[in-house]
Amino acid sequence: MTTSFIDRRDVIKAGGALTLLGSAGAFAAQLAAAGEAAAAAATTDYKALVCVYMYGGNDAHNTLLATDSDSWSRYFAARNTGFSPIALMPPGTAPVPVGQVSPVTGKVSQLYTPESWGGVLPIVPATPQPIPPAPTASPARTFALHPFLGPLQTLFNSGRLAVVANVGPLIQPITKAQYVAKSVPVPASLFSHFDQQGAWQGGTAAPTSAGWGGAMGDYVSGMNGSNTVFTAIAASGNAAPGGLSLFLSGLTVRSYAIATGPVPADVIGAIQGSSLLTSTLAPSTIASLIQPTGSTSNMINDYGAIVARSINAASSINAATALAPATNVLTAPAYINPFTGLSSPNALAQQMQAVAQQIANASRLGVNRQVFFVSLGPFDTHHSQNLGQPDLLGQVAQAFAYFDSALSNIGGADLRNVVTTFTASDFGRGFTMNDSGTDHGWGGHHFVMGGAVKGGDIYGQYPTIGIDAGSFNNPDIVGATLIPKYSVEQYAATLGAWFGISDAQLAAIFPNLVNFSTANLGFI
Repeated sequence: MTTSFIDRRDVIKAGGALTLLGSAGAFAAQLAAAGEAAAAAATTDYKALVCVYMYGGNDAHNTLLATDSDSWSRYFAARNTGFSPIALMPPGTAPVPVGQVSPVTGKVSQLYTPESWGGVLPIVPATPQPIPPAPTASPARTFALHPFLGPLQTLFNSGRLAVVANVGPLIQPITKAQYVAKSVPVPASLFSHFDQQGAWQGGTAAPTSAGWGGAMGDYVSGMNGSNTVFTAIAASGNAAPGGLSLFLSGLTVRSYAIATGPVPADVIGAIQGSSLLTSTLAPSTIASLIQPTGSTSNMINDYGAIVARSINAASSINAATALAPATNVLTAPAYINPFTGLSSPNALAQQMQAVAQQIANASRLGVNRQVFFVSLGPFDTHHSQNLGQPDLLGQVAQAFAYFDSALSNIGGADLRNVVTTFTASDFGRGFTMNDSGTDHGWGGHHFVMGGAVKGGDIYGQYPTIGIDAGSFNNPDIVGATLIPKYSVEQYAATLGAWFGISDAQLAAIFPNLVNFSTANLGFI
């Protein structure tokens, strides 16, 4: 399949200008041609991308850790300080009962302190990582996950999960010396939640009105026949600050939000039925109120069209689910709070259950390509990080394990090979701490899960970080800021290539991709 090379930044400008003139112009013709080509190539080889967004900026330094002696000593020295230290315990450390003294820190263990959680969980990547050039280099570099990420340790060990190290928004590769000298351009407004969410979800390291998930959806929506409304689906509702995420905003594809609970079929059925409460006029009356048409106001007509589209889409989903109840997915299990022991719903797992149900419905809806967005937060742990991040990571781990299990048997079919799930976040956090938390950072580490993923490995160079002392000079960090080695665009392009986006289309979606020596990080 070949399509025209479309630069989405130019398209946004041109599209906006043409809208003022009341014409879709050349862009409409180009995109229509791309859609027709995609439809012509449509097959039953279903694929889905699922973005798990961690709002607020997850602390990657307490998510994936280097545990060789030199790396660990520098990590522990930086984080075993302040009002409430956040340094995790070394591998193999037994949990210390609350109220007893830890042999590692000499402090009394408390419910919300790392002493009571036990040591970090070792993982052994298939590809050995280079030994960091430090004064007392270890014979081999070793790694571990946060103690609350047990389900992810299991997925990694089984080859179903990979880690991509040190990713962040970049315009071009940059070294520490270049960053200090300000000789290489960097994304605007680093360390700003709003701007870096835009950089991660937009994929351009610059302000944009389209997200890369939606941009990919623009190219593949033609493979979904008449049901293009199901191309880009958000299951996070209004969890994103300000409403739905930028990630799923395409130039033609609209983000469609689904509920994580039962769809209100009674309301939908009422306006589409022949009678309601014995009245034959009630359905049409309600329909005219909530989806008005024929008004002299374009705004009212547009509103009515949106409501009608949403109701029709929900009706299609309900009908598809009812046709084959055997393909209803496993119910997301309750989450046990590791601190209180109390059971509660896992909002992220519930969102992923809704996604799994849409994947189960895809064949009956004639849909071959879908992009999903789910989210959890807040990971903005300036303070009380020991209270906030562990619980959130526990929810992420349970949700990933649940989703993998749910996809393994949908109507007797294992769909894990056709679904790739990945994490994203505003930024990593600072390596040093501020009494009880961490401040905004830049680079971070991310998880990718799926049957097509080359799991059980860490992709990219894990950074050499620590407190500068003596002859040691941090090559990857300035102050507390980790400089990314790999760009969001490389990370996203690797996912897009698997999804079926061509090299030319990737170049159009990610304008800075040309600045990097490789567009594919090789994890899938």
